[in-house]
Amino acid sequence: MTTLSSSPPPSAALSAVPSAVPRARVRVVIAKPGLDGHDRGAKVVARALRDAGHEVIYTGLHQSPAQIVATAIQEDASVIGLSVLSGAHLTATQDVLSLLKQQGAGDVQVIVGGIIPAADIPVLRDMGVHAVFTPGADLKSIIELIEQAAGTERA
Repeated sequence: MTTLSSSPPPSAALSAVPSAVPRARVRVVIAKPGLDGHDRGAKVVARALRDAGHEVIYTGLHQSPAQIVATAIQEDASVIGLSVLSGAHLTATQDVLSLLKQQGAGDVQVIVGGIIPAADIPVLRDMGVHAVFTPGADLKSIIELIEQAAGTERA
C-alpha cells in the first residue's frame, strides 16, 4: 500500500515554523478585507499555520467586514487574521471588531498584518487587536502569537 501526502513538503521559507505539535488546533480565519488584491503574504501565513497543525479558513480576496465576521462565526474560529496592504487597516479592523461585538463574538481575537505605519500600531492595539505584524515578520512569532491569542500556547 502506498501512502500519498495530501500536500507538498514545506518550502524552505517555512523552515522557521515550529515542528512540535500544538496542544490544540486553532481555527483561524485569514481574510483580505476591501479592494486589496495582493494575497501572497496571507497565503504564506495560512500555509505556515496549516503546517504547524492548525485549521485555516482562507476567505479569498475582496471580503467585506460583514463577510469576514460571518465566516468566523460560521466556522467557530478563535482568531481572525486580517491581511491589509491597501491602507484601509484602521477602518477595516474597526468594522470587524464592531461587528464581532454586535454579533456576540467579541471573544474572537483579531490579528492584523500588512503595510501598517508604525504610528497606527498603538491605535490598532487600543482598538483591541491582539497583535500587529509588518512585512518581514517571522513566521514562528506569528504562529506563537496566534496560539497565544487562542489560548493554546505550546507546552
